[in-house]
Amino acid sequence: MNIAIETSGLSKTYGTGSVSVDAVRSVDLQLQGGEVIGLFGPSGSGKTTLLSMLGCLLRPTEGSLKLYGTDITGLQEKELPGIRKKYVSFVFQGFNLFPALTAFENVMLAMHVKGERGAAAEIKTHRILEEVGLTDRGNFLPRDLSGGQKQRVSIARALATASPVILADEPTANLDHLNGRKIMNMLRVLATEKSKCVIVATHDIRIADLFDQILQMEDGQIIKKGKVSR
Repeated sequence: MNIAIETSGLSKTYGTGSVSVDAVRSVDLQLQGGEVIGLFGPSGSGKTTLLSMLGCLLRPTEGSLKLYGTDITGLQEKELPGIRKKYVSFVFQGFNLFPALTAFENVMLAMHVKGERGAAAEIKTHRILEEVGLTDRGNFLPRDLSGGQKQRVSIARALATASPVILADEPTANLDHLNGRKIMNMLRVLATEKSKCVIVATHDIRIADLFDQILQMEDGQIIKKGKVSR
């Protein structure tokens, strides 16, 4: 089995003593590449905190995390940016595009972060924009793009970094149903054709059929796990 993410007793507590809050409690996971995992739960259930720990943006209070066999929990803070660069890409609800950069330049910036520059990087960026259906929008600024197009630029950035793990936090929340399913289908292609482990935190039950596996969170815990039958 191609284990992408493995956690044991992963927990996050904010505060101490009587004012402490258990945002995530004792999460045990084994997730593999090539699948799209849906992380469902109400607001405040711990979804974003869990994603932040899986993406090495937030340190757990207890437990362990491995990405493709690399134990993350014992690493120093200064080592985490290199881990994120190697293993993780993010797709955000708010798109997080640089407003002064065109779609092409936003993707190129992701290429630069990975150390790719010059003509080869430009050719690759054009190809990636073509893959997400934005060939004719490369020179557009984010303000001139629709919500669905902005989210596709976010996915293009994830493609540019070639990271094996993609974490998406409510990627369809700002989109209508049709565009939301288009975005999810793009994420499915990344998983099935490029063997990436894609985890999507969402409230959107309308896209539940597009996942391979569903995790249900409540009060910081995974209360239910299940494969989606097709």
